[in-house]
Amino acid sequence: MKASAIICEYNPFHNGHKHQIGCIKAHSDNAVVAIMSGNFTQRGDVAIIDKFSRGKIAVENGADLVIELPTVYASSGAESFARGGVQLAKALGCTEKLCFSTEETNTDLLLKTAEAFKNPRLNNEIKKNMRRGNYYPQAVEMAFETIYSKSLAQVITKPNNVLAVEYIKMLEGTDIQPFILERIGTGHHEHVCRGNITSGSNLRKMILHNNEDVYKYMPEVSPEVFKSPATIYSLEKAILFKLRTMNVDDFAKLPDVTEGLENRIYEAVRKSASLEELLTMIKTKRYTLARLRRIIICALLGIKSHMAKEDVPYIRVLAFNEKGQELMKEIKSKSNLPLITNVADGYKNLNEKGKEIFNIDLLASDIYSLATDNIEPCGKDFTNGIIKK
Repeated sequence: MKASAIICEYNPFHNGHKHQIGCIKAHSDNAVVAIMSGNFTQRGDVAIIDKFSRGKIAVENGADLVIELPTVYASSGAESFARGGVQLAKALGCTEKLCFSTEETNTDLLLKTAEAFKNPRLNNEIKKNMRRGNYYPQAVEMAFETIYSKSLAQVITKPNNVLAVEYIKMLEGTDIQPFILERIGTGHHEHVCRGNITSGSNLRKMILHNNEDVYKYMPEVSPEVFKSPATIYSLEKAILFKLRTMNVDDFAKLPDVTEGLENRIYEAVRKSASLEELLTMIKTKRYTLARLRRIIICALLGIKSHMAKEDVPYIRVLAFNEKGQELMKEIKSKSNLPLITNVADGYKNLNEKGKEIFNIDLLASDIYSLATDNIEPCGKDFTNGIIKK
């Protein structure tokens, strides 16, 4: 059995995601595997609902198998996020296509953009722009415009295009082919609605404000699922406490902390009395808010800079249906990574590097519970069974 993989967050799962899965299934009879972020996301935030609930909704709406993208990759920048996701897709041993939706559907243009990153002139120009104080995405856009053209530079300004280019770069040398779909409806962060489609960020806003119109833009789901939505601000005191226990050297060991940023963070931590105030104090035009939020999440969870550079050490199953169950048999026979369906047994059989990365997933679940109204005991990863449809 062959598989088509999607690297995703489903935060929350909406009609656009269902449309994407439908397009994949219309194209082939491959099993659809969702490689999904756990309880913390790539934008440096907590997921609006927990990973088990999101996995269940995904399987109820077309995904055949949901596996977890470990937290150390899910909470990273685009390059490490894509690298972790593609490594998992490859490790399945049966992935034929990696599917993603972009604003730019000209495959040749995306391939050309990915190829451009091999150009030393481009990378030198990016570094030069960074030294001038520009934050990374802006430095990249300016470099593309200088070395190539304004039209090529525009490709790299859209969030989904950025991830698409990273996926294409990471797919090089594999047998997995990109399957590119046009993103429908609204932009990544637009707070508008078109038809029955709106962005994930707008849906999260609607959920947090108890706007019942939210259900127009998602497949049928029980309102109980969103009864206690999680928000990063529910963890504010926990975050501030953790940061106040850290010294400059501790901050220097975090991912994405370079060029003395650890000193700026340390000083801001000593002076700030809220999460917003902290981010405002650290923020410069050189660092995006998403990058700073990711750094703070990494500090909270104890993620060190070396972790996301390690190869993905396991395949953790969250949910599956009958077709997904058949696919798991194939994965077991073809993959060189352990397929974890029982957390206790799976964890016990990992090597030290694997346990280090898995420990972050376990801690992420324990801390995530504090971001909801229903605080639960530790160990939910051990007590929650895999969702089977």
